Amino acid sequence: MTNSDIADIIKLFANLTELHGGNEFKIKSYNAASFKIDKLLTPLEGKSIEELEKIDGVGKSLASKIYELNQTETFGELKELLEATPQGVIEMMRIKGIGPKKIAMIWKEMGIESIGELLYACRENRLAQAKGFGMKTQQNVIQQIEFIFASAHKFHYAKVEKIAFDLVKHLQAFEETDEVSLTGAIRRKCDTIDALELCISISGDENNLAQYIAESLNISEIEVHTSTLTFFINETLPVIIYFCEQDDFIETLFETTAAAKHIELLKSLNADFSFTNASSETEIYSRISLPFIEPEMREGVAELKWVQNPQRPALIELTDLKGILHNHSTYSDGQNTLEEMAVYCKEIGYQYLGICDHSKAAFYAKGMKEETIIQQHVEVDKLNQKLGGDGSFKVFKGIECDILNDGSLDYSNEVLASFDFIVASVHSNLKMTEEKAMNRLLRAIENPYTTILGHPTGRLLLMREGYPVDHAKMIDACAANGVVIEINAHPYRLDLDWRWIDYALNKGVKLSINPDAHEREGYHDMYYGVCAARKGGLFKEMCLNTFTLPEITAYFQSKKP
Repeated sequence: MTNSDIADIIKLFANLTELHGGNEFKIKSYNAASFKIDKLLTPLEGKSIEELEKIDGVGKSLASKIYELNQTETFGELKELLEATPQGVIEMMRIKGIGPKKIAMIWKEMGIESIGELLYACRENRLAQAKGFGMKTQQNVIQQIEFIFASAHKFHYAKVEKIAFDLVKHLQAFEETDEVSLTGAIRRKCDTIDALELCISISGDENNLAQYIAESLNISEIEVHTSTLTFFINETLPVIIYFCEQDDFIETLFETTAAAKHIELLKSLNADFSFTNASSETEIYSRISLPFIEPEMREGVAELKWVQNPQRPALIELTDLKGILHNHSTYSDGQNTLEEMAVYCKEIGYQYLGICDHSKAAFYAKGMKEETIIQQHVEVDKLNQKLGGDGSFKVFKGIECDILNDGSLDYSNEVLASFDFIVASVHSNLKMTEEKAMNRLLRAIENPYTTILGHPTGRLLLMREGYPVDHAKMIDACAANGVVIEINAHPYRLDLDWRWIDYALNKGVKLSINPDAHEREGYHDMYYGVCAARKGGLFKEMCLNTFTLPEITAYFQSKKP
């Protein structure tokens, strides 16, 4: 189990303890332990109880629970609490804004034991009338439940990509396989997917394929249909395998890859458009005088405009990125020191690092006060001498500066002027009307010190919808004020949404693919940002961090007020 897995289970244990009216001190202790475990750099898996006890923040009682978790994926006290709690009540704890104590009241006093029952109660206005709630809380609960329902049975691309690639390799090993490929939403690299889809051509019988999968992957139930096999991995992740003969592979792959709207677009160019009997996907597009369209773009959104442009630039590649902006260190809530972040950035081939620890309003993330900024800037200067004295590498002095409720930035102009660049982001009071959100964002965009607008909607995919934004108005304001918009590459954010990239490019707004890394390994999330950027048609000339070190140095200097 990863530290994150262990932290989640300890958090669940704390919540269940509170739900059942357990000891307050114990609840606080386990909540704090969950937070610490999630930030630990040392893996807890495979350690003895004695080794666990020596880790800061892990006492004797917690050590035994972690040890048991590593052996059995649960522990005694947790099992007892789970057995005493209806599954629907546990699911209700996913609703943001109502903690375990309120869930306990909903369950024990209102007799509600599922999210569906709670939604029905809200529709009847019963929650608003219950003690300690009210109309505002009820409306928030309705919105949260609707979001949970809309996100049900979906998966983050990053969570299933490795499973998908492993499954491709596994199918390639089947002796009757001719060709195999990912297809559907995962081939289009959508930010969330409903199922893993694969296309395979086989020389034998589909029942042989089904038997191979069942025996080699230990799958108990596989449904065989006319042209598909369906089953579940780990009883949760749906898999659809489209099988065909080798002569039909390209046709099947093309048809199952493209979103329905993409095929509609192609047929709008030629009503007789056909993708049968093709030797390649390139040939399919050539039939209607189009160049090859990358799988990521086959969404039916802006791909025709991109591909029909005679000056069409190539889609951005991961190798085009020259530096990494928007990263955190132990100066705020990062897991690695500034030097560790800088050294690793240089080791993996980048020319520059933009360090952007949190500003002071983010007290929960150890946001930097003014005196800490001075300390960090001294260290940056020393690191630049140590790592970039020959001009090959540089750490830029950045900050992820909170956009406050009134739209102002978190420091005085004098302090803001001490940074090379500023990522302005909203982190607090996310429950806003669109009018409030836009007033807040527009004032920040108009601030002459704002270089990049960070994760502009605040969304967390499958977890939080984000505050309402008028995207066109926001992008127009960035165009008018020369502000770059971030594509936050963390696979749970991917914000700006790729669907708005084309609009931004048409307005001349540059984008920056930033990992929002809180540890060194977070740099590799840049890959997911590039996936999203390619879906929207981004090319390197319009991406800020494709600039070389001299180019971005000049750019930051040119943006100084």
